[in-house]
Amino acid sequence: MLEIDGSVGEGGGQIIRTAIALAAITGKEVEITNIRANRPKPGLSAQHLNAVKAVERLARGKTEGLELRSTRLQFTPAELKGFEGEIDIGTAGSITLLLQCLVPVALFADSETKVRITGGTDVNWSPPIDFYTHVYLPALQEMGGVVHLDVTRRGYYPKGGGLVDVSVTPTRHLKGIVLQKREEAGVINGVSHSCGLPAHVAERQAKSAKRILKEAGYDTALKTEIDGEGKRTTGSGITLWSGYKSGSALGERGKRAEVVGEEAAHVILRELKAPSTIDVYLADQLIPYIALADGKSVIKVREMTKHLETNIYITQKFLDVEFEIKREETEEGREVFVIRKV
Repeated sequence: MLEIDGSVGEGGGQIIRTAIALAAITGKEVEITNIRANRPKPGLSAQHLNAVKAVERLARGKTEGLELRSTRLQFTPAELKGFEGEIDIGTAGSITLLLQCLVPVALFADSETKVRITGGTDVNWSPPIDFYTHVYLPALQEMGGVVHLDVTRRGYYPKGGGLVDVSVTPTRHLKGIVLQKREEAGVINGVSHSCGLPAHVAERQAKSAKRILKEAGYDTALKTEIDGEGKRTTGSGITLWSGYKSGSALGERGKRAEVVGEEAAHVILRELKAPSTIDVYLADQLIPYIALADGKSVIKVREMTKHLETNIYITQKFLDVEFEIKREETEEGREVFVIRKV
């Protein structure tokens, strides 16, 4: 049995998601202790519970310690089998974080997996659903993964209520991804969205993001998505993307819409100006897939984040794989980290 200290590195839910997913794929039993020990509310949250339950169902596995706020988990996987069903995370638990755990396992199941998930699509401390659709899934598709995602409605904190349909076709064999040369950004795409708020909120978010990006010399193609009905959920946000780089921000009470748009614009500009080939948010999520893929992979990131370092650490615990990390400096004196699977 593999033993993993859940407080190492990033010390959060990512350790659980990556470890449980790789345990299911490799067939290795795993025990995770000190789960989220340094967080304000230690232990498993509803989002983690549902992620593990989904993989437990895919892997026909058994889990000890699977309860709210548990700080220890022991997972024993069996045979991977696709399924059709529904998952209700409850409140605004992140749908994209649950998918981080479910999708890699479903790719190695014996049949297609189709899931309707209810929860949060655009919530703090997790990838927004538009990042998942327009940045993450295209990268996975380049590696041979076939995943379809349809967003029926969005869900914001604290009510949640977002609804997403996901289907995953088994692939068995992923191929490496080589992204050595930075692509010059073309048009920056984006979605500014709101629910239960005046229409001008999403419009102002988009307008301020466009202004910042135009000043930096970029053309934009931003859409607004406005849902006036606020009984189910209320909130707003904006996600921008160009190739494998992105930026996003969420609205909150007392935060001007213009500030939300400006924040997202500055985040993507930081990525676009870096000599990297993918953004820091995509990098850590691709690590398990790179490890599982056939052939070499090369990516470049502007920063070695705690999430990225943690995912590399956990992945190497389960798989006979080694990542080479090399710091390089460009002619302009800018720093970039080259990550190779060796």
